[in-house]
This record gives sequence, structure tokens and C-alpha cells, in this order.
Amino acid sequence: MSKKILIADDEPSIVAAVEFLLQRSGYEVHVARDGDEALKLVEACSPDLVLLDVMMPLRSGYEVCKRIRERPAWRHIKIIMLSAKGRDAEVTKGLAIGADLYVTKPFSTRDLMDKISTLLEAA
Repeated sequence: MSKKILIADDEPSIVAAVEFLLQRSGYEVHVARDGDEALKLVEACSPDLVLLDVMMPLRSGYEVCKRIRERPAWRHIKIIMLSAKGRDAEVTKGLAIGADLYVTKPFSTRDLMDKISTLLEAA
């Protein structure tokens, strides 16, 4: 059975590129365009990993990450936060609230795919 990945990002160009690469690699991909939709899709499809943009409409990625980590049934979900905010304080905050990795934009899609593969293999 293929692993499920939720892309929660409101930037169409990032979503399109990453979604294409993930599907080509055999992952089942779901897309949320805002924080509320992300939480609904986590509930509905129980992804193995969430690619979570920090700055999204309705709820920030930080809030979504925190909500995921609060639910015992969701604690197994791997979270990679994606953000243009690369200052140490932002990275530290993301990791402190439960993200497994924090990747700053712009990022190498090859590196991101390698990180996703490594996280999912460790699960």
C-alpha cells in the first residue's frame, strides 16, 4: 500500500511541483490550501506525512502542527514544515511544537524528496 502524503500549502507553483514528484514516486497525495482544510484532510485521510507551510490562510502551519500533535491518534504522522521564514527562532519554534523537520524556501525538490523518503522509511 502506498504511503499517503498531505501537502498543506497555498502556493500553487509549489503544490504543483511537489505533488507531481510525489505522485511519480508512487505516493498517494492529498492537497489542502489552508489550515482548516489541512486539519479536515488529516481527519479524513490519515496521512503518513504532512508537508506543512507555515504561512497559510485561516490557520498557520504552527497551529496545525500543534493540533496534530495534541491528538494521540495522530502522533505517528510525520511533519515537515516548509517556510520562507528561515531564522533560527522560526526553525526552533517549528521543531519545538512537534515538526520532524523544518525546510526553508526556496528548497531543492531533490533534497525534499530525499528527506520525505528517509522520514517515511524510519516510520
